[in-house]
Amino acid sequence: MNWIAVVPLRQGSQPKSRLSCRLSPEQRVVLTMKMARIVIDALQTCEAIEQIVVLSPHPPADGLSASWRYDSGRGMNAELDALREDLHDAAMLVILGDLPLVGPEDIDAMLAAAEQNGVALAPDRHDEGTNAVAIAQGRAFNFAFGEGSLSRHKERTEGAMVVQRRGLSLDIDTPEDLDAAIEAGYRPQLG
Repeated sequence: MNWIAVVPLRQGSQPKSRLSCRLSPEQRVVLTMKMARIVIDALQTCEAIEQIVVLSPHPPADGLSASWRYDSGRGMNAELDALREDLHDAAMLVILGDLPLVGPEDIDAMLAAAEQNGVALAPDRHDEGTNAVAIAQGRAFNFAFGEGSLSRHKERTEGAMVVQRRGLSLDIDTPEDLDAAIEAGYRPQLG
């Protein structure tokens, strides 16, 4: 099965505002772009990924080898639902761009689980949010990202497989997340 990977990305001058007590605005921009590169690099090494799309209000920064889908500001779920409809329910992996430990083996595990079960969900490290969703071709799905999204995604999707992997579970939103990533071996060079 060939997959389209979508990386929702909040670019701009003030990303990752919850890290403002630890990082300057410039450092947060650098961190956001470095994590996005890690995710996109991992996607590029997966044979099953046919196309990578960055969903953002701004074109991808230099060095992010991906096509761009304009995020019009309707909200991530509405944007993803519209994109999936435009792609005629193609096999789609949505993976957040703030996963500094993700590797191709994590992505392959998501795709394999979705090919077997129709839908695969990757929870955050607190088992509350969703960091990635893989939906097999033709499978109905309504996106429900946001606070507490894992339970909503499970409720809406019968038979979804939950894929627990460290590379998919550790997203960086808060100072505690950054500390956990550093403890796990991530070494951000933020200038």
